[in-house]
Amino acid sequence: MRIGFGADHNAFQFKEELLAYVKELGYEVVDFGSYSEDDIDYPNIAFQVSKAIKDKEIDRGILCCGTGIGMAIAANKVSGIRAAQIFESYGAQRAQLSNDAQIITFGAFVQGIASAKELAKEYLANGFQSGTGSERKINQICQYEQQALGE
Repeated sequence: MRIGFGADHNAFQFKEELLAYVKELGYEVVDFGSYSEDDIDYPNIAFQVSKAIKDKEIDRGILCCGTGIGMAIAANKVSGIRAAQIFESYGAQRAQLSNDAQIITFGAFVQGIASAKELAKEYLANGFQSGTGSERKINQICQYEQQALGE
């Protein structure tokens, strides 16, 4: 599985450590930046990771900023993308199992790196449970999104 990573300058070091950990777990990683602690806005990075998922260049994404909120909002603006900010194990599982979230987000200012590592591991170990009530709900979300965009 190919995992795309992205972060703004606030979460650069956090992303670097999390990326290295996910790589140690045996996943292929693609780094979309930032590549330093120089000031950079997060939306473009979230859009790049989201587009790479849509284009099937990567399978999932992990985005980091100061709170994780901005990255989740930006990623969710991309049609067909579901991004979830996670803080605990059950949410990490359900992000994928119930919600087919292609992206998870973390906040470097509000979450410890040890916790983020365990949650990323949990999220990546799970796949979407198709054929369930959850799939019906995801389909409703996708249909609404397509109607709203006139697709």
